[in-house]
Order: sequence, then structure tokens, then C-alpha cells
Amino acid sequence: MIESQNILVIDSRFYEDISDQLCKGAIAVLDREGAPYETISVPGTFEIPAAVRFAIRSMEVRSAVSGYAGFIVLGCVIRGETDHYEHISRQTCRALMDLSVNYSIAMGFGILTCENHEQAMDRAAVDRMNKGADAANACLRMIELKKTLRLVLR
Repeated sequence: MIESQNILVIDSRFYEDISDQLCKGAIAVLDREGAPYETISVPGTFEIPAAVRFAIRSMEVRSAVSGYAGFIVLGCVIRGETDHYEHISRQTCRALMDLSVNYSIAMGFGILTCENHEQAMDRAAVDRMNKGADAANACLRMIELKKTLRLVLR
């Protein structure tokens, strides 16, 4: 069980039906494990790294109501007719990896990059693959690893 610090679940609302499924899976895992959490939503996946950084900054300046032991990021990018998909996918992933490494944060990555809506729903739906649950499990495992290594968020 996670004590004293919440996990922040950040979801992109661009594909609401997909995000809803990802969130349901992630929250089911957190509830099962007794992990306290907060949720916030952003317009699209491109805004997720900024939201993570805002949360980190709020802890740094001690304006946060609670600290965050970890982050679960959820959303979807579906390939379209232009190269927009490539830019959003790469930059979002790169920014999240940079945040994770540079700030030593525990992060569960649940951003789908799919060819079409059907493929995305197969990976999001709670009765199918549900990558939201996978992201929650990854976040919890990374929090435990930080505890094992005696790292503390400041």
C-alpha cells in the first residue's frame, strides 16, 4: 500500500471514450492496492508533460496540497493523414522520459499510439488489453523500487 503521498493520474480528453477506459483500468488497480490518487484531465496528450512538470513544480515550491509518489499518464494518439501523429507521439514520449529521468519520478506510461480507433479501443477497453491497468501497475512497481533504493521526492 502507498502511504502519505498520492499518485497523480493525468488523462488526455482528446479521445474521451478511449481515455475513459484507460482511466477505469488504472483506477481499478489503484483501488485494489489501496493507493490514494488524484485525477486531472488535459485537452490532449501533448499537454500531459506540462501537467506533470506543473505538479513537480508545485511540490518544489511547496504549494501542492499533497505530494505525489508517482504519476500515471493516459491518453491516445491515432495516426491521421498528416505527419502530426509523428510529432505529437515523439515529443510527448521524449518529454515524459526526460521528466522521469531528470526528476527521478515513478511514472506509469499509458499513452497509446495506434493506427486507428479500433486498434486503440482494443488496447484501452477494460474487458480487453487495458493498458491503463498496465500503466498503474508499472507506476506502483516504480514507487516500490524508489523505496527500495531509498529515494524520496522533495
